[in-house]
Amino acid sequence: MGLRRAGLGARFFVQVILPVAALALAIAVFAYLGVRTSALRSDEESISRQAREVRLAISATLDELAQSQTGVAIWDPVVLELRKPRPDRGWIDQNVGTWLNYVFDHDADFILGPDDAPVYAMIDGVGADPGRYRRLADAIAPFVEAVRGRSGGKANPHERLPGQALPAGSSVRTSTSTFHATDLASLDGRAAAVSVMRIIPDSPAVPYAPGREPLLVSIRYLDADLMQELSQIRLIAKARVTKAAAAPGSDLSMPLVSSRGVPLGYFTWQPELPGSKVLRSTTPVAIAAFTSVLALLGLLVFGIARLMRKDMRSLELLQAAHVELKAKEAQAHHLAYHDALTGLPNRAMFHNEVDQALAHQRAESACAVMLLDLDRFKQVNDTLGHLGGDLLIQAVATRIQNCLGEGDVVARLGGDEFAVLIASHHSDETTATTADSILAALRLPFEILGTQVYIGVSIGIAVHPHSAEDRSDLLRKADIAMYRAKEEGRDAYRFFTGSMDESIIVRRAIEQDLRIALDTGEGLSVCYQPQMDGSGTIVTGLEALIRWHHAVRGELTPEAFIPIAEEAGLIDQLGKWVLEQACGVARLWPDLSIAVNVSPLQFRTHGCAEALEAIVRAAGVEPGQIELEITEGILLDEDEVVRDALARLRRIGFRIALDDFGTGYSSLSYLRKFEVDKIKIDRSFVKRLGHDNEAAAIIHAVVTLGHAMALSVTAEGVETEEQGQMLRLAGCNELQGFLFSEAVPQAAIQQLVDRKRTSLAA
Repeated sequence: MGLRRAGLGARFFVQVILPVAALALAIAVFAYLGVRTSALRSDEESISRQAREVRLAISATLDELAQSQTGVAIWDPVVLELRKPRPDRGWIDQNVGTWLNYVFDHDADFILGPDDAPVYAMIDGVGADPGRYRRLADAIAPFVEAVRGRSGGKANPHERLPGQALPAGSSVRTSTSTFHATDLASLDGRAAAVSVMRIIPDSPAVPYAPGREPLLVSIRYLDADLMQELSQIRLIAKARVTKAAAAPGSDLSMPLVSSRGVPLGYFTWQPELPGSKVLRSTTPVAIAAFTSVLALLGLLVFGIARLMRKDMRSLELLQAAHVELKAKEAQAHHLAYHDALTGLPNRAMFHNEVDQALAHQRAESACAVMLLDLDRFKQVNDTLGHLGGDLLIQAVATRIQNCLGEGDVVARLGGDEFAVLIASHHSDETTATTADSILAALRLPFEILGTQVYIGVSIGIAVHPHSAEDRSDLLRKADIAMYRAKEEGRDAYRFFTGSMDESIIVRRAIEQDLRIALDTGEGLSVCYQPQMDGSGTIVTGLEALIRWHHAVRGELTPEAFIPIAEEAGLIDQLGKWVLEQACGVARLWPDLSIAVNVSPLQFRTHGCAEALEAIVRAAGVEPGQIELEITEGILLDEDEVVRDALARLRRIGFRIALDDFGTGYSSLSYLRKFEVDKIKIDRSFVKRLGHDNEAAAIIHAVVTLGHAMALSVTAEGVETEEQGQMLRLAGCNELQGFLFSEAVPQAAIQQLVDRKRTSLAA
């Protein structure tokens, strides 16, 4: 009997225990290798992306340095002042040195005379002895030789040198009227971006001798301030310039070498390694899970062995299995009614909670439902990945819970949507206080994967029994109120009102009619408003403006149906239709530019740039004749899809205009970062001209800024001769408004152009 049991135990060990253990070990090894390989590949892709960003950052720094010089280097007053026997240093300080330091963060600026001797210096925003240039003269001499045309070297992608065509891959942003040498250099042992530009007049009224122009030398050191700016814009952590490369296994370093082969040190930064971060966080969990599996297998094998040896233990094993089954049932029940990521109640449980609250409501009491939708969550998810998005959702859930009172319920409905049940709604004021608390809590920054993240939330509130009688109607009306909060600027709450329900019915009817109109083309048309030159006498372009004559509702303004088209997913189709009509006009009037408005939602659609190019090519129109008008909101979102689309459209040849400038953030940093060709001053400022001195000052500042950055400036909404005269004096390149003409159909364009030509001839 003992020998039989021993043989049975040995066979069981060889035939069951060893294969199971080997299989478990093999699965664990392969799983770990798979995860590790994926993590390393993710790290490699992240490092490659960061290296591209570093190169782009350095390239942008050089191009922006040269572009910033054009505001003063191509200007009649500077040329005339420097020709004086004794130039006014105070004037030069204010209009050259201080301007470049304050607006563009130049660390040093020098002016060299025709003999290349220094005549002016400003260092760190303070006037300095021009003699200080001699310490830097040897390092800057190659730049001077190149811009004078005395060097045989080839131009790099950031330079415009005399007698040379722009090299392949050139990224210069400067005017073709001047020359500049721009590159990295080592100045007194410090890495710096250097640009030397000829100072020339901006009009033919001021003659000059080519080759004998004064030179503007501008320097921006690659120091902590610039590195911090690059870190914020490019999301490169702890960027800095070091003498030696970082040690392997710590930070990453990229050699800094000028196009002339001068080594400057290393661009060093702390790499973002998402794969390694995930691997470090999951390895302990995986080890614990594997250990648990081994332990479970051991227990199972032990139980089976005991069962084979002792039939008396069968009842105990069945009881243990029954207990385990009950635990799994409880776990399954919990998972069926709770969100796996946050542990909050899910949609099914929230519906049950609302039903119970409605069933137990007393006649004198009420309850309220809030629906919450996070603002800007998609950008966070795109930037930090799904892991960052999950961590943000968990943090949001915690903050919402901390804002609620006893008996209130918060649930995650899915994605970035949450719901709150206020079981005891005493008044709209108390519920509004809770909503304000949630808004304030979610406005505070979140620390996600080492990055500060800012979001907001749109909240819709419906109250029982005032707004609805049952749960479905309550949720529907809270959803309507939430979308109203989004429409009215986001990051706010709205209580449901009866007028919202009526507006939804109207919106749905308009949406249905718009679908039919897009399919048939009936009722839709495009009118064109002329864009005049600065004198107001010559038509230089047309802006395409959509019109819809509704069979029942009459003329509908774009404000009445464009938001509906965006919400219904029709804006891409509508935008393409308008561009097709505009291309037909562009083909008939090839000497006029045609401006077309592009919705932010169109830009966020993958393949937007390719689709717009295809329409223009099919129409036989040059992309350079088409001007795409965008709003500041597109730039502020910092969406990578939008950034790529803008870059591709500019490469294709489209011109980009920033519409309604002055009504949003109007940030100089965004004008630097995103290349645009034109800014359009919003009509609200033009309307106040003659009544508000502040409006005139703002317009003058915008025009000065635009010209300093080599941008064309258009003023919209010009309705009176007085406004037109003031805008001409301010220096606007183009004017647009009812003073010249309202928007006209295509059939009236030729008459409009001929009328203006006749007026000019007269």
